[in-house]
Amino acid sequence: MSGSPMRKVALRNLAAHKVRLVLTLLSVVLGTAFIAGSFVFTDSLQHTFDDIFANQAKGVDVRVSPKERQSLGIPNETVDKIAGMNDVRAVAPGVNGPVVLLKDGKAVQTGGAPTSGTSYLPPDKSVAAPDKYSAGGPPTKDGEISINRGGADLAGLHVGDQTKVLVPSKGNIDVTVSGIYDLPGNTGGFINLYFDDAQAKELFTDGEHVAFVDIAAKSGVQPDALRDQIAKVFPDYKVQDGDQVRADMKKQIGDALKFINYFLLAFGAIALIVGTFIIYNTFSMLVAQRLRELALLRAIGASRQQVGRSVVGEALIIGLLGSALGLAAGVGLALGLSALLNAFNLGLPTGTMSLQPRTVLVALGVGTLVTVFSAYAPARRAATIPPVEAMRAELGSGTESSRVRAISGAVLGVAGAILVYLGSRNAGGNAALTVGIGALALIFAVLLASPALSQPVVRVLAVLVRPFGPVGVMARNNALRNPRRTAATAFALTLGLMLVTAIGMLGSSSKASISDLVDKGVKADFILQGPANSLVGVPLAAGPAVQAIPGVQDVVQFHGVALKVGSDQLLGTVPEGPLNKVLGYDLKQGTDQLGDNGIMVSETEAGDHNWHAGQTVDVTSLDNKKYQVVVEGIYKDTQLLGTMVAPMALYDQVMPVSFRTNFIVLITAQPGADLSVMRSNLEKAVDQWAVVQVQDRNDFKGAQGKQINTMLAILYGLLALAVVIAILGIVNTLALSVVERRREIGMLRAVGMQRPQVRRTIYLESMLIAIFGAVIGVVLGLGLGAGFLRTLRDLGLQQIAVPWGQIVIMMVSSAVVGVLAALWPAIRAARTPPLAAIADM
Repeated sequence: MSGSPMRKVALRNLAAHKVRLVLTLLSVVLGTAFIAGSFVFTDSLQHTFDDIFANQAKGVDVRVSPKERQSLGIPNETVDKIAGMNDVRAVAPGVNGPVVLLKDGKAVQTGGAPTSGTSYLPPDKSVAAPDKYSAGGPPTKDGEISINRGGADLAGLHVGDQTKVLVPSKGNIDVTVSGIYDLPGNTGGFINLYFDDAQAKELFTDGEHVAFVDIAAKSGVQPDALRDQIAKVFPDYKVQDGDQVRADMKKQIGDALKFINYFLLAFGAIALIVGTFIIYNTFSMLVAQRLRELALLRAIGASRQQVGRSVVGEALIIGLLGSALGLAAGVGLALGLSALLNAFNLGLPTGTMSLQPRTVLVALGVGTLVTVFSAYAPARRAATIPPVEAMRAELGSGTESSRVRAISGAVLGVAGAILVYLGSRNAGGNAALTVGIGALALIFAVLLASPALSQPVVRVLAVLVRPFGPVGVMARNNALRNPRRTAATAFALTLGLMLVTAIGMLGSSSKASISDLVDKGVKADFILQGPANSLVGVPLAAGPAVQAIPGVQDVVQFHGVALKVGSDQLLGTVPEGPLNKVLGYDLKQGTDQLGDNGIMVSETEAGDHNWHAGQTVDVTSLDNKKYQVVVEGIYKDTQLLGTMVAPMALYDQVMPVSFRTNFIVLITAQPGADLSVMRSNLEKAVDQWAVVQVQDRNDFKGAQGKQINTMLAILYGLLALAVVIAILGIVNTLALSVVERRREIGMLRAVGMQRPQVRRTIYLESMLIAIFGAVIGVVLGLGLGAGFLRTLRDLGLQQIAVPWGQIVIMMVSSAVVGVLAALWPAIRAARTPPLAAIADM
């Protein structure tokens, strides 16, 4: 028999079962759409950023900058030396820092985009191409600013408007808008404010350093040659030509987008795995239903290879069509994700969607290969069954194979549980990897053993359908009849709810750990905090302003500092005030009264470096300046203090002015003070800075919890796709099951079973399958969640909390989902004509 007739058989079989085709296509489409969408989204963002950066550093032949971002910068004497070099035509010192633009006393919201203040240099002093002003002109004196067009539109500012700018180290500055200039491309919520050069240096420098130096070469001098010449003279700095500066900017953005890409691809992989099992389950059922048809083909001369190729050929067509539709859906998903992020004002730039050839190949390749792979095993089984055996009423379910699967699953389960336990006994990356391998083993264990698990679990769950009498008994028997089908249908939901449970535990445990940390360690009555994830923090002037309020006893401002010990970087806390009055900590050695060159370190840090109280050690600033400090105290590890506590004298020496701010301010009240009146006075005192919030301990815990909820909402939104695919899988399986049991349903209808009873039987069967999948998923999620959380102890997650309320809601929702997924298959089953169904062969 030639390949052409078999190809016609495959095509006609697809055309004859349109509903089945659509359901199978959906599982492929959803799985590939997420992968394609993640690539399109990140490629589009990268393309937009590339367009923006292509116009940066124009006219810059060489840039000299510190190797570490938070260093003091380039000394003025170094700038003068560079300017005096023979091949240098001009130098433009970089002066900038983070600021907040205020409008009508409120901060202009930019989402995740930064707002920066920059020194304006006139064309005769600048080495870059001059900006094009669409209105007004650049600043010419103190108190004037010019602003980019996107920032002006966002703030609703025009030339001549008066407003304020918050500079963390200086407080509020009164300014007047002198001009509005254009930036190339869509820069999202980014705002840049140009200040007069003299004022910018006063605001953003210590008078002795600048952030970087841009250099223009004399006519005829090659930029690369000048770069190499300067690099030899100043080996302690990063020396780059203009192309390297732009490439560096692109790399930083690319690295950030890479994380987003991996994040989205991980969920795309989850969706694809869930879809794979649905496709596999679908083809297994299809082949089982078509055994007689395939046996008839064998009987009239079709070879095993032809039958196998026929089934795989159908899968290939479905895979190609589903992947193509998934690719189109992925572009739509990327557009939707971009619109969603913009709706949340995350400050991301927008541009045209970028569809790379790699995305097309990956989407088509992955979707097609997964579909063909899923169909291979059923196709092989169909091809190897003898025709006479396949023509019998029903084949056995493969008891021996089920037993091997159950044993293999049990072995994998034990191995996975051991790995999760061993990993959870430690903390850090290696421990998390061990737990991850154990988790993978447990997932495959459940996959293999779930047919065997379904029998006892469904029998226990049958108590839920007992009140429905004979209909409930039939639903239970239908769920028990084919354990493989029940397990495969439920596994998609199992995987989704396992992840939801584990993420729910992460959220609950994070909140519980923060709450415990604040309750045990924070003595302050009020907390001043700035905007989340911002370099602005709480202005330095806030501390003195609140100190004068009646009823205030202690005010401690907290700064951040970075030092190096060898190649290791220490991120330290710098308290400005009596630390022990506002925080509780356990001092193990020495004293917490620090001199100008004294530090305290955590037990772990002291152990890593073999330090003890009273020891003099060498530390290095990010400018590679060496300082000798005395380890005056060692405290028990606490997230409240980090790894090191340093004095203000050291902070003033190593921290550049533009980065000087408070990341938090803690305030205690005098005994007997009226806290409500005091809070009102605090709010009035800090209202001038707009971004500063006054919180008590409960408010602070709530704010941290809100940030956690925002992060989890994104995760849950992505996981919802896996759950949607799981629901479609239940619909698919039940619909195919109705086809498989057509004669049986017809017989039941013929002997008196009513349509509502048929529908109710399908509803209850679906509910049992969904709850079975939910139970296994929740149990697995609880175990894996606890294991992973134990590996995060070093990050401050000391408490493990289980979101019982969420779990109860998930179980009830699973039952509801089971019923909803069964609506269409049940209606279809109830409409089965009794005589026509009995007559089917």
